Amino acid sequence: MTQKTIERRSWLPEGKQNLFQAVKAKRAEAEARGIKVLNLAIGQPTGPAFLVARMVAAQAVMSKEESMHEYQDNGSPGVPDFARKFVQLHVKRDLGGEDVTFLPIPGIKPMLGLIPLACGAAGRDINVGTMTRPGYPTPADWCSYLGVETTQLLLTPENEFRFASEDITAELLMLNYPHNPSGQVATREWWQEICASCQKNGIRIFNDAAYAMLAHTKEACTLSEVAPDYPDLSWAEAFSASKAIGNGTGWRVGAIAGSPDFVKDIATIKGNTDSGFVAPMAAGALAALQDGMASVVSVRETYARRISLLISALKAQGMELAVQPGAGFFTLWKVPKIAFGEPVLDAEQFNFHMIEETGVTGVHFNPDYIRYAVCGDVEAMLPDIVRGFQKAAVSYE
Repeated sequence: MTQKTIERRSWLPEGKQNLFQAVKAKRAEAEARGIKVLNLAIGQPTGPAFLVARMVAAQAVMSKEESMHEYQDNGSPGVPDFARKFVQLHVKRDLGGEDVTFLPIPGIKPMLGLIPLACGAAGRDINVGTMTRPGYPTPADWCSYLGVETTQLLLTPENEFRFASEDITAELLMLNYPHNPSGQVATREWWQEICASCQKNGIRIFNDAAYAMLAHTKEACTLSEVAPDYPDLSWAEAFSASKAIGNGTGWRVGAIAGSPDFVKDIATIKGNTDSGFVAPMAAGALAALQDGMASVVSVRETYARRISLLISALKAQGMELAVQPGAGFFTLWKVPKIAFGEPVLDAEQFNFHMIEETGVTGVHFNPDYIRYAVCGDVEAMLPDIVRGFQKAAVSYE
């Protein structure tokens, strides 16, 4: 009897390599060849979380209270009222008397796939507007996995990476202000325009505000500061401890604020698929922001100073900034047309050529942009960075 042989293979469609893994691989190749890597691709704070966060989290881990060690689900029995307190530390407006609901979450990234599902994506045909060209790819990736149609919102140097209300054609907006990779912030006036349009047209707004605590311009405004003025608007905004408490990227702690209808829908999906965050880490994160705001200010000022130094240095070497960043630790640049005496095909080619020839490592957003971050010690690297760009001799002509 002949046995049938079944080939084991992936059940997923062909996918492209993860952008950040591709950059890491190219960087590793350069290091193996003895090239001194100048890593401007790091997209997270370096070092540990703030000391107060670690101390409080350690004490919470040692607690004998069952509530600190059990499932937190859609609540936070180990850290009562965590979500409201955490959000309020990010938002200038007092949300206490507003029609706003709060939800604790295990970081923002795990929630991004739940947002379309909370809008009925599994059972109805919706279109999602994303800020992913250029931008953090996860919202568009999730929509692709879910079979949900996406529209790339128009983000260009000409509109300063703030799309206009008339550009909106989707039923759900998955936004990211402050924006990765440009560092652009949303202003109060801009939010008012978008909120008014979305309320009028029944469009839901979700904003990933992971970098809100790192805004270093006074014009920066969160959605939560404006949306309550639009009583018929369906909205939600997510905040994270990842960048706010030093390096809290592995702590997986955050919270959502929003209109009761939207947050309830998110909570329904989350409650059926997730068991909540780790309470001791939430206790540490909250304490760090309640008692250690001076540390937040210090980190924010460090990033702002490094950004200023890097922009001045790269502009002096002929690089063109895509937009002046107002938050976070990123700078976004237009890809030159000529480098190393040769035509530049796209952002990936330019980035990989820079790594191979100079060690300067960024993150490319094809075809037009490259991101350089300032999480590392830019001051120490600056002379080598300048020499790298002198060697590249970039031109936009």
